Amino acid sequence: MEEKELIQEISLPIYQSKGWMKLLGVILIINGIAAVFTLVGILICWLPIWLGILLFKSANLIESAQLNGDKPMLLESLRKIKTYFVINGVLMLIMLIIIAITILMTGGAIFSMMNSF
Repeated sequence: MEEKELIQEISLPIYQSKGWMKLLGVILIINGIAAVFTLVGILICWLPIWLGILLFKSANLIESAQLNGDKPMLLESLRKIKTYFVINGVLMLIMLIIIAITILMTGGAIFSMMNSF
């Protein structure tokens, strides 16, 4: 099997989902733009915009990789997808830590209130 055909075969599953990647990318960009108008959102609005751009660029790169059998484009697309998931994973871990701290603080406050009666 020629390298071009191999690249096209390997990139096919991601290529088939490029429409969903672009849709999610646009939604994330719009979400980031909307976050600019909130007080807290000004601080973090760049994250969804960045994630949206990563997905959109990855979808465009995978399309070129699929059509041309271009290995560097496939690798760059996969790098962008990797970055997207790493950022999302870090954000999820931060969110879980914040939730755990909130639960502990709320539980402590409730316990403290119960002891005062």
